[in-house]
Amino acid sequence: MENYNPELRHKMVGGSDNGDQANTIKKRCCGCNKADFFPEESFQNWGNYAKALRETKTRLKDRLLTRSFDQLELHEMRGRSQHEMKKTLNWFDLIWFGVGAIMGAGVFVLTGQAAREYSGPAVLISYLISGISALLSVLCYTEFSTELPVAGGSFAYLRVELGDFIAFIAAGNILFEYIVAGASVARSWTSYFATLCNHKPNDFRINVSFLAENYNHLDPIAVGISIAICVGASLSMKGSARFNSVATILHIGVVIFILVAGLTKANPANYANFAPYGIRGILKGSAMLFFAYVGFDGVATLGEEIKNPGRDIPIGLIGSMLIIITTYCLLSATLCLMQPYSGVDPDAPFTIAFQATGMNWAKFIVAFGALKGMTTVLLANIVGQARYFTHIARTHMAPPILAVISEKTGTPVNATVIMTVANSIVALFTSLDVLANLLSIATLFIFSLVAIALIVRRHYVSGETSETDRNKLIGFLVLIILSSIGTAIYWAASENGWFGYVITVTIWFSATLGLKLMVKEARKPKVWGVPLVPWLPSASIAINVFIMGSIDGPSFMRFAVWTVLLLIYYLFVGLHASYDAAKESESERKVDATEATNIEAGVTNIEAGGRT
Repeated sequence: MENYNPELRHKMVGGSDNGDQANTIKKRCCGCNKADFFPEESFQNWGNYAKALRETKTRLKDRLLTRSFDQLELHEMRGRSQHEMKKTLNWFDLIWFGVGAIMGAGVFVLTGQAAREYSGPAVLISYLISGISALLSVLCYTEFSTELPVAGGSFAYLRVELGDFIAFIAAGNILFEYIVAGASVARSWTSYFATLCNHKPNDFRINVSFLAENYNHLDPIAVGISIAICVGASLSMKGSARFNSVATILHIGVVIFILVAGLTKANPANYANFAPYGIRGILKGSAMLFFAYVGFDGVATLGEEIKNPGRDIPIGLIGSMLIIITTYCLLSATLCLMQPYSGVDPDAPFTIAFQATGMNWAKFIVAFGALKGMTTVLLANIVGQARYFTHIARTHMAPPILAVISEKTGTPVNATVIMTVANSIVALFTSLDVLANLLSIATLFIFSLVAIALIVRRHYVSGETSETDRNKLIGFLVLIILSSIGTAIYWAASENGWFGYVITVTIWFSATLGLKLMVKEARKPKVWGVPLVPWLPSASIAINVFIMGSIDGPSFMRFAVWTVLLLIYYLFVGLHASYDAAKESESERKVDATEATNIEAGVTNIEAGGRT
């Protein structure tokens, strides 16, 4: 893919800085005809499609080796949405959006299971470890999002550094995770709402006897809350941000109540056996608790709607994560001060803890806090997945009609509605047990890829990095990844051994050190940069892969099956659509460059004639 100069293109078309570049892209209406879904040359007729299939090998090689460019993602890709998203968000909005996206009902459930089964009172250490590992991923996202403030988030970052194919596989997995998470949160919303109304969770669901077990309790309330949030997210991002800020501040108020009320019942004797399961138990707990921090990646998809990305994104992402880490550690410490770890309930730890101390009425406040948390998580989920889908559609790996931005609202209405429909269908039929079993490695997979992409971004620039440095970079990255995988496998297979860690950690350390000393940095961050590169992104890779080793087998099976389905779609549809779109854009840029050269030559001749 050629280098793209937005300033030259701007001069060529005589456009303004505020979006006239979109006029150089073919306009597409919001109807429902074939051109809205498959406008590419390969899908105009069966003959073209057969020809495209015969060229699959050549096209796949092209997409595997082709990387995008920052300016291409920032200008031409955004121009394909016809209208721009409204820049209405600031750092304050981002902080509360980050807190709202992360702090849902998970902390009210996961804390109990981790404390009772793995960490004991040392669960606060587990939260601290998992929080630091999540913060490493946040730092990687922050550098990318300040320099590439686009709706695609990690999809755009990976397109630029690792290419179309890797970006598509990663984004396809995280979109599926968004759907599963959205459906799970929506059904949990019904359960907590029933608790607030002093009912059992299934009391508000419709039992349909002829449907299969785990799919026969229809949940219209889950669908209703998803639709309500979809409407709000479609009408106004600023309005959604204000709602999120108010709801999240209320949620923090509930957390403060839990801390204050809980500490009045504190018993320091409960900390006598601080780490009953040892360091291994603490690490197992941290691996599980990592998922209480997931959700910040959705904040990165708001890049196009932020007034000052260079300032607001670092404050918003890092600030929200620090608030979350502190809150989680305080909540877990309070829980274990209220009850002995062996008496903590794994399903409703805070509710049972208050009941055990004679404060039965407090369970309604806990349920209210969880309900507020799930509402903001659901909002962040729908907003994030819609913006992911929007940028995927801009590349034509998904139907381009989903890339359209509403001129009136400045939001991706089409993508928001489609993703909400998908969430609602899953939430209506599928029980929480089934959804819980779909917990996937996709999130950790993408976090690892973003860290790898950041190392590549710092150490490789096409046309500038020498072949020797490129080969060293590849070699050291392979060693970092393989040693991280080896550590995870050894952790899963060995209960008490330590010799394996000496080998794998030594290889990881040596490879990272070699990368630092033997491969010079090819690029410095323009706005905000991760410190201690390559150490911090390398540590992020190792930690994310390590946590993958603690995930259940069915999740790996789901990851494999879904990835195969993504490959089938890509080979038969996405590859050819994105290939055609890329070639069309290249042709347009060449034509524009020729016209610009002719114009400049004409101006030069006129000036020369004038001087004569």
